[in-house]
Amino acid sequence: MGHLVNPLQLQTTLFFSNSPTCSSIALKPHTFEYLKANVLTSKCKAFGGGEMDALPHLQTLRKFPREELVAKVVLVRFDSTLLLREQGEEQRFQPNALFTIKYLHQSGAKVVLVSDWSVKTNPRLFVAQSVAEFLSSLLEYEVVPVQCISQNVVSKREGFEKGDVLLLENLSAFRGEVANCSKFSQALSSGVDIFVNDYFSRSHKILASTCGVARFCYANLAGFHFEESLSQLRRATESNTKPHVAIIGGGNLFDKAAALHSLTSRCDGLVFVGMMSFQIMHALGLPVPLNLVEHEVLKEALDIVQVAHIRNVQILYPKDFWCKNDHLPKQLEIFPAHRILDGWVPVDIGPASFVEMKSMLSRCKKVTWIGPVKFRTSNCTKGDSELAQMLNQLSQSNCNITVVGNTACDAMVKESNFTFNFTMIKDASVVWEFLKRRKLPGVMALDRAYPFDIDWSDAYSDPAQPLVVDIGSGNGMFLLGMAKTRKDLNFLGLEINKKLVKRCLDSVHWHGIRNGYFIATNATSTFRSIISSYPGKLVLVSIQCPNPDFNEPDHRWSMLQRSLVEAVADLLTANGKVFLQSDIEAVSLRMKEQFQRYGKGKLTVVHEQSFAITNSGWLKDNPFGVRSDWEQHVLARGDPMYRLMLCKSTTTE
Repeated sequence: MGHLVNPLQLQTTLFFSNSPTCSSIALKPHTFEYLKANVLTSKCKAFGGGEMDALPHLQTLRKFPREELVAKVVLVRFDSTLLLREQGEEQRFQPNALFTIKYLHQSGAKVVLVSDWSVKTNPRLFVAQSVAEFLSSLLEYEVVPVQCISQNVVSKREGFEKGDVLLLENLSAFRGEVANCSKFSQALSSGVDIFVNDYFSRSHKILASTCGVARFCYANLAGFHFEESLSQLRRATESNTKPHVAIIGGGNLFDKAAALHSLTSRCDGLVFVGMMSFQIMHALGLPVPLNLVEHEVLKEALDIVQVAHIRNVQILYPKDFWCKNDHLPKQLEIFPAHRILDGWVPVDIGPASFVEMKSMLSRCKKVTWIGPVKFRTSNCTKGDSELAQMLNQLSQSNCNITVVGNTACDAMVKESNFTFNFTMIKDASVVWEFLKRRKLPGVMALDRAYPFDIDWSDAYSDPAQPLVVDIGSGNGMFLLGMAKTRKDLNFLGLEINKKLVKRCLDSVHWHGIRNGYFIATNATSTFRSIISSYPGKLVLVSIQCPNPDFNEPDHRWSMLQRSLVEAVADLLTANGKVFLQSDIEAVSLRMKEQFQRYGKGKLTVVHEQSFAITNSGWLKDNPFGVRSDWEQHVLARGDPMYRLMLCKSTTTE
């Protein structure tokens, strides 16, 4: 082993000053000023200062109208590591994953399963037939393998003549899966109406089966297992329970630096129990064996230590280690952390370290353990088991415990005697990526739901009045004008631009309007969840002059998607109206086609004598007498508007 190194005299005060593990050395004045100027402003702004950016609220299978699943072809991306394990493995995680499939089948959906698997998942399962038989025994339905991707032998709908549930080919055999190939995604989703993602453990990856297929399905939902895993991730990263300590294992500090900054910004203490502990000790100026130092991560480690110092976050690192010598393979010796002799390498943290750790954790209300107690040469160590025992005891005393990663979860299950008082997240990669403040592609591909409960009595003086909704309300001129002339109706603007919504709400307040309200949201995804909670009847929906880009059929985030049309058709009251207009005829035609195609036969074009019709079949005048700003602009330059009115039938169910 090389020389002991102490390359810098970064003098900082750690906050277990009574512990011999921690150094208490004075900061030079100019060093502290550098800390405040550079680290506090850049690092704390980036990673601290309030709650972490919230995960988007998703449309879930749980809240999706069950009647909308009947006779629909639903593609379910399931997690083979949960459902295809040997008997007895992963049983704690199976119920929700199984329930997703059973719920869909019981709701009348035509379920198509897709996943990847290998002999590592289950040595007895490799070919699709054996996987189908295994799933049949789990689900108690007849699962049949079909070849719909590679050879296009049978369509998905035709395949249901052979069994209850279909299983597509092993995705491991297709390069288009990891490449997120558009053509492969289209083939995978061919004939599919609804996509349900229940594969949370790879939501940080961009895959055709989790992201690409969402472009071609009209509804993209989170399955029961995905929903529960997302909730666990939210709870694990919340900072509302104090004191909160993160136990950090494993190595690769360079790749995880951003995540460690995030933990530093929201935790009250950090406990390092893996290879990263040596990098932190090195940054603190403590002697560390040269062969354990990663010099390229010194800057990142210094930044973490400095931010912790500024935020008064406690840092704890091992006081002693169990070590071995290659020349004495059967012998283990305990060495103090700062006095590991040449020829000896750490394999596990020592007993004094656990005593100190227990003292610190006993004062906590929340503990998050992420990463194994693992060092380069360790294979069979007891560190994970001892830490699991400690956390199991804490979980019995109302301490909120979250365990992240396969090794940590397995240790907790082994030591818990099957009494689970903690949260487990098996795949640490998803958590690390989220802590880095990176968006999770598998989450972002799913449809959104409005995250808040709306107090309609606060929005309107009389929330029982009939409701008019303007989708894409812009600067609100149309809706505000209508609200002033029709006091017997309530008006709601749904607009994705938050700045415009704020201006509209300011106008509502300034003019004392009590029958008008605006919400900043993507109505394409949230219309159903918002309007279904309104206590009165929905009598009119208007869509005026949408962005022409929406006219591209394959535009994934276009406003007028099938899911929005179906929601409008479902929620509109009998004889309710849909008003569509644009200054681009192709856009109006496209909107008309979408409503007629996906309106479930409930919506028909109005041809009333009171409406003047042009030779092309469009409404000649605006039937409301109130024009949006863009409509005024178009008419002022002498160009036409292409308008039509649809009505919901009173007889069509």
